Amino acid sequence: MNDERSVANPMKKGTDFDYQKKCMLVGRKIIFLHYLYIMVQHLAKTNSLINTWVNELRNTEVQTDRLRFRRNMERIGEIVAYEISKTMPYEGVEINTPLGIYNGQALSHQPVIATIFRAGFPLFQGMLNYFDQADCAFIAAYRKHHADGTFNINQEYVTCPSLEGRTLIIADPMLATGASLIMALDELFDYGKPLAVHVVVAIACTEGIDNLRQKYPDFKIWAADIDDELTAKGYIVPGLGDAGDLSFGSKLQF
Repeated sequence: MNDERSVANPMKKGTDFDYQKKCMLVGRKIIFLHYLYIMVQHLAKTNSLINTWVNELRNTEVQTDRLRFRRNMERIGEIVAYEISKTMPYEGVEINTPLGIYNGQALSHQPVIATIFRAGFPLFQGMLNYFDQADCAFIAAYRKHHADGTFNINQEYVTCPSLEGRTLIIADPMLATGASLIMALDELFDYGKPLAVHVVVAIACTEGIDNLRQKYPDFKIWAADIDDELTAKGYIVPGLGDAGDLSFGSKLQF
């Protein structure tokens, strides 16, 4: 009588192990991509009025109307402020109405909204229209261009309230290399450790997003639209041009 016993198949064991390993890698990639999607919100990817406003910001036949350009920046700021408000902590409040007590919800703290002179003002104003009780921070920084086409970032002034345990929102219309934004954030963190940080831009470049996320991977980026190309001089393509000049006119630089 034959003694039949199951014999382990080494090939099958190796195949199962490889399959499990591959599944784990795929699972990790899915989790990473989901995390990336959550941390970088590309608003124009979903059709909405933001697409119309971005089109007008980019359009050379429309962007010469400075009032319209600034207003479109404001509108983007308003929409993003509303979206950010959904992510913030709330607490219960009692409201006295003419007929009784209403138990409602209100922000547990006001955010601090920051911007960089001067291009950031319209986007900043849009956010302030909605977070109308927010504290504000201001940074004076600019690109100092040189004859050889290179530039460096000059940062000369910062004013900011305490950021300890608060939500920080920084509004800057263009995220190109990310150098000026990272420099501004580094300076702001001397004023305390925020509970959460949101970066709000009209047009971002993928290189700038990557640079920012390498330094600050836990910050949430809200971009109305995202372009892939950056010139040697650090300008986004197709981009929209110089947001500061389009909002407030050209300037002399010495």
